[in-house]
Amino acid sequence: MSEPTRTRPFAPFEWMLSRRYLRARRQEGFISVNAGFSFLGIMLGVATLIIVMAVMNGFRKELLDKILGINGHLLIQPLEQPLTDWEVVSERVSKIAGVTLAAPVVEGQALASSPFNASGVLVRGVRAADLAKLPSVANNIRQGTLEGFDEGQGVAVGKRLADQLSLRAGDSVTLVAPRGAITPMGTTPRIKAYRIAAVFEVGMSEYDSAFVFMPLPEAQAYFNRAGDVTAIEVYVEKPDQIDYQRRLVTEGAGRPIFLIDWRQRNATFFNALQVERNVMFLILAIIVIVAAFNITSGLIMLVKDKGRDIGILRTMGVTQGAVMRVFMVTGASVGVVGTLVGFLLALLVCLNIESIRRFLSWMTNTELFSPELYFLSKLPADLDAGETTAVVVMALTLSLLATLYPAWRAARLDPVEALRYE
Repeated sequence: MSEPTRTRPFAPFEWMLSRRYLRARRQEGFISVNAGFSFLGIMLGVATLIIVMAVMNGFRKELLDKILGINGHLLIQPLEQPLTDWEVVSERVSKIAGVTLAAPVVEGQALASSPFNASGVLVRGVRAADLAKLPSVANNIRQGTLEGFDEGQGVAVGKRLADQLSLRAGDSVTLVAPRGAITPMGTTPRIKAYRIAAVFEVGMSEYDSAFVFMPLPEAQAYFNRAGDVTAIEVYVEKPDQIDYQRRLVTEGAGRPIFLIDWRQRNATFFNALQVERNVMFLILAIIVIVAAFNITSGLIMLVKDKGRDIGILRTMGVTQGAVMRVFMVTGASVGVVGTLVGFLLALLVCLNIESIRRFLSWMTNTELFSPELYFLSKLPADLDAGETTAVVVMALTLSLLATLYPAWRAARLDPVEALRYE
């Protein structure tokens, strides 16, 4: 008589037993409920973690694009003497490899007023050719046009500012600067009305409500800066390699300059955003860990409940490895399915997050993502393939690890002890 052959690992009967243990009978309802809660915990944990990380990534990316869309990656400021040679310097810098634009600017604060309202603004004098090379402004003109910007005394204002002042393209806005003409009685404010040539909408409320672009020659005259500029904004192709570009610009400027890059200008803001992102990841990862512990507790109760079955299987010749694999598959199935469903749910939410925000705002009759508080006019979500993969792998690994101890206990169960009191 030939010896019975040993079945291969993960044989069909092992999968059959696993499926049977997942479908608990009426008297074993609590075990099935526990598996359901474990599934929900894994699913919601994975989905929430991916969604929050995507929103934080989108928030950072949108803010970076908006901030660097108007402000340069490098800011050249004069050292030792004013920037009276700004034309020569900007021409030299614009020819440096990797530099896309070197725009001389004149900046100053002013009060913008209309017959209906008033607001503090930042006036920036730029050349029309340079303004046309800023896609965040030139590609988002809502009213009017930038054609002939250098020729007249027109200005471009943000949409939120125009709405606040109840003005449209073609109307006049009055700008009041604290430093005007010097008279025997002292310095008097400079007051001048300008026609609104264009209304733009960057999508960042802080800029749309505070920026006024003015032709460079007019800004020089308005702020008493004849012959020089405040600074030169430098835009580069690869902002992440700003240290390399900084060195090239310093060497190519041909005069003493003081440089500030975009990381220094926004260090506090982006550092705070990164800390918040890391903390949110740790907090939400705990949800997945708790759900994995639920899998462990559910399997331990299942092993205790199925002690007689395990004893019968062992006396029939089922190996310890086969018993261990049965319970590992039972627990891991909950984790794997929960992770995949959570991933699909997160993908669905991230692709439609702005529509969901609008629906919830309509349902609750509240502003869920106020532009005044969050700077952006819509809720962004940017799924990062590496981060999403890391979350899915983490959830699958935790789900698998959660099954090891209960499966080991099931495999080590003595069939004689399991059947003695049945």
